[in-house]
Amino acid sequence: MRITFNGATHTVTGSQHLLEVNGKTIMLDCGLFQGKRKESFEKNRSDSCQGKNVDCLVLSHAHIDHSGRIPCLVKNGFKGDIFCTSATRDLCAVMLMDSASIQEKDVEFVNRRRRKQGKNLFEPLYTKADVAKTMNQFVGISYNRPRQIFPGISLTLVDAGHMLGSAHVILEIDEQGSGQKRRLVFSGDIGRPDIPIIRDPVPISDGADILIMESTYGNRLHPDYPESEKELERIVNETVSRGGSLLIPAFAVGRTQQLVYALHKLHSDRAIPDLPIFIDSPLATRTTDVFRLHPEVFDDEIREFLLTDDDNNPFGFGRLQYTQSVEQSKALNSLKTPAIIISSSGMLEGGRILHHLRNRIGDARNTILFTSWQAPNTLGRRLVEKEKLVRIFGEEFEVHARVEVLTGFSGHADKDGLVNFVRVMNRKPQQTFIVHGEDDASANLADALRKELGLKNVVIPDYMQSFDV
Repeated sequence: MRITFNGATHTVTGSQHLLEVNGKTIMLDCGLFQGKRKESFEKNRSDSCQGKNVDCLVLSHAHIDHSGRIPCLVKNGFKGDIFCTSATRDLCAVMLMDSASIQEKDVEFVNRRRRKQGKNLFEPLYTKADVAKTMNQFVGISYNRPRQIFPGISLTLVDAGHMLGSAHVILEIDEQGSGQKRRLVFSGDIGRPDIPIIRDPVPISDGADILIMESTYGNRLHPDYPESEKELERIVNETVSRGGSLLIPAFAVGRTQQLVYALHKLHSDRAIPDLPIFIDSPLATRTTDVFRLHPEVFDDEIREFLLTDDDNNPFGFGRLQYTQSVEQSKALNSLKTPAIIISSSGMLEGGRILHHLRNRIGDARNTILFTSWQAPNTLGRRLVEKEKLVRIFGEEFEVHARVEVLTGFSGHADKDGLVNFVRVMNRKPQQTFIVHGEDDASANLADALRKELGLKNVVIPDYMQSFDV
């Protein structure tokens, strides 16, 4: 058995791991690289996006850093099945089409300049037509339903509790030749217990022989979720008391719905003023519709809320408005009274949020609230690191708005949660690979697994590094 790590090594983007066993090649995730533009451009078009020699793909969840290169793989010759949960399939239908639209527009913008300069023109990584073709290859399967995908190889998806449809991947492998039976577990992104909407992550108590696990927050602890709701209440009230507006860059899938639910409860409890709340993201609107289609993954808190709330809708209430058109979005920039605007992208790398930021970043009455991890070299990361001068659409702006960070809304397990994910395993892994984290986070988690749990073979792989296991 050979495993090659083609992404999410020493970083959290571009998740892709290649498993070669029994004469078959199985890809785990096929995510988009994000960060430095030139470096991401090259990696997204690298040989790891060639699909002719891949027999099947198993997708842990729909976030773009895990799914965003799948249409590229299909475009370059991949004809196999894409196994995932039904909710992940439904989300990908929306998210990958949105990703293709963004790429087509970005390339069109860049090519206008290159055409004037007499340079070769770029092509998008993939188009909307490529996405339409890709969706034919998705195969939705339910949690906890083992499925033989090849002779001697069985796949089971277990609820990871990270976002709608997210899964831990379990591969039971009967190796040809040696006759050895081994279990490989790919954690995907590990969720947190006691977070609203999505059920808690399911422990892999049977354990693993080989473990590939994420380490996003391997070096820090999250505050309890109720504390973060109280902090959100404080931030809203302080911003309104200054006469300002609250801008929240948020991922369209998962984080936006979580924030809407939290604000709904605060509004119902009269803990925040009666002010307008806008979701200014067409993608968030479409993915929220997908959430409504999958009540089977909701936790008990949401089920109880649906029974007792007057609106009977955790993702919508009286003061909440989902904008659709560009005209509606532009109108928000002329608001003269306090409001809350939630918009994508979550790392301020594009989208409508940049227009709202440009219009409000220079006003000390306003607040910019980050509720998710910010990748290096993104505008979001620069603001979190308190830079006082930033560029938006090529123009420099002084940062006078207050910048706040809440990690308690994160859908990722913290260090204790990650260690506990392995601690509960009755059969501890003989080989562990740490991925999906910055260097300090991965190293911190690896050290904890060695010292606290006594794991022997814990490795942080390099980009494109292969291992025979």
